[in-house]
Amino acid sequence: MELSTLDWILIFSFFAIFLLIGVIVSKKSGKNTQEFFLSGKNMPWWLLGISMVATTFSADTPNLVTDIVRQNGISGNWVWWAFLLTGMLTVFVYAKLWRRSEVLTDLEFYELRYSGKEAAFLRGFRAIYLGVFFNVMIMAAVCLAAIKIGGILFDLEPWESVVYASVITVIYSSIGGLRGVIFTDFLQFIIAMVGSIWAAWYIVQMPEVGGLDTLLANEHVADKLNFLPDFSDSKSLWTLLLIPIAVQWWSVWYPGAEPGGGGYIAQRMLSSKDEKNAIGATLLFNIAHYAIRPWPWILIALASLILYPELSDISNAFPNAKAGHDLGYSAMLTHLPSGLLGLVVTSLIAAFMSTISTHLNWGSSYISLDFYKRFVKKDASEKELVNIGRLSTVVLMILSALLALQFESALDTFNILLQIGAGTGLIFILRWFWWRVNAYSEITGMIVSFVVAILFQMVDFGLEDHEKLVLGVLITTVSWIAVTLLTQPTNMNTLVNFYNKVTPYGVGWKSFKQKASSNYHLKETHDRFTIDFASMLLGIVFVYTFLFATGYLIYGNILGATILFAVAVVSAIVIFKLWKKK
Repeated sequence: MELSTLDWILIFSFFAIFLLIGVIVSKKSGKNTQEFFLSGKNMPWWLLGISMVATTFSADTPNLVTDIVRQNGISGNWVWWAFLLTGMLTVFVYAKLWRRSEVLTDLEFYELRYSGKEAAFLRGFRAIYLGVFFNVMIMAAVCLAAIKIGGILFDLEPWESVVYASVITVIYSSIGGLRGVIFTDFLQFIIAMVGSIWAAWYIVQMPEVGGLDTLLANEHVADKLNFLPDFSDSKSLWTLLLIPIAVQWWSVWYPGAEPGGGGYIAQRMLSSKDEKNAIGATLLFNIAHYAIRPWPWILIALASLILYPELSDISNAFPNAKAGHDLGYSAMLTHLPSGLLGLVVTSLIAAFMSTISTHLNWGSSYISLDFYKRFVKKDASEKELVNIGRLSTVVLMILSALLALQFESALDTFNILLQIGAGTGLIFILRWFWWRVNAYSEITGMIVSFVVAILFQMVDFGLEDHEKLVLGVLITTVSWIAVTLLTQPTNMNTLVNFYNKVTPYGVGWKSFKQKASSNYHLKETHDRFTIDFASMLLGIVFVYTFLFATGYLIYGNILGATILFAVAVVSAIVIFKLWKKK
């Protein structure tokens, strides 16, 4: 397949724009670490929210959704739709707490919340564990998508796809810092959404597909349309809905959906002007991520079942590409006309660059601030720390590219990452609500979850993926709670300083306040938890009803769409009324 001159003009034009943005902001971003890693802590909510959405719209996301829809139908998306629960918890509970902490990275939080050598160890170890190991795993999964797209659209070798896709990203990420990433994210998100919506419309109207009505009535598609799994099929019900809703959302650490916030989501919240902008940014992110963005990908995935109903059909059509159901998305793009193909390819490249640039900046912040400055050279100058961040950006990209060549499937990679983080999520939620959580709690959860995940990968216990996940959550949770109760709590001075700075709420601090009130001055707080929790529930209702109302509209069910849209509007009105209450 060959791209036309118009396609190449579109692609290289946006490359030039992204690089220009990096160059323009490079001088300001290079002034100090706060500018390079947090864009001066002065970003508005709408720009940060779009940046979050653009980051989670990676080149592998349409592939993942296609893989899910082709194998498990639309209801299979509950494996990631369930993360909305933790997303809304972050919006209304944790966003303001993160902003009050005033840390430069979410790992700096460890020495604000915990005390002793164990807190320092936790910060340094996780800087490498998350900033290098876990981060490289995530970026390798994104690079895998670039490999598959490049193989189908350009007939490129895997190494060629990774190299070509990475060079510009590394350049503007290393010179522009987070400010450059956020500004390019804004443009990249617009391109990505226009490209995916236009591509979905064109593909559905193709003669081979026959229009929307014909698509939905096709024998290969009709049984994939339900929003909920078949309740008579207990295995599907448990794996696709019940476990994600009942267990996965609060128990699993996954990038972009961390319980309690964290990672690059925390980085964006810490970059905001104030608490209101932090809340607004995460709210916009969750609405766009779950309610607005998925449907174009879903429609293209359904259309791929008509042209390529079996995996063998894809393999036969593209013998040089890595086999997998996630190839269905890229395969459908080969049917796009000149101009539109260039725009869609540009949108996928933009999605790739947005995600990779964020992870590069995020990972390099851990290496520079939480490892190098904290443990290697405490008196390092701001310029030196920025340079370490830039060097780390290059090294992280090289490691990710090499690992990507070993991966096979977007869904397999997603499941591996879920398993590694299984059981740790509850720690990240409760450390803000329960004063007894200490550094040993987190160290235990991190080690146990990793060992269990490796054990499940190396030894065949005859368990399904969902059984491994639940068992991993159980083992890890019991382990870290036991260690918490058997070890000494965090130093009282540290807890008092943390409490007065962040003012967390919840009954989990009641006994602490009783112990500390006689010897320490504690800031008076107004507990808004009931209002914030109610706002969280309403936010969940709003997004899900909006998501499924859009689906009903596509299906032609006007009554169902109208009812759900009405519920969404009422939920939104009540949320804003609660938000204004003091």
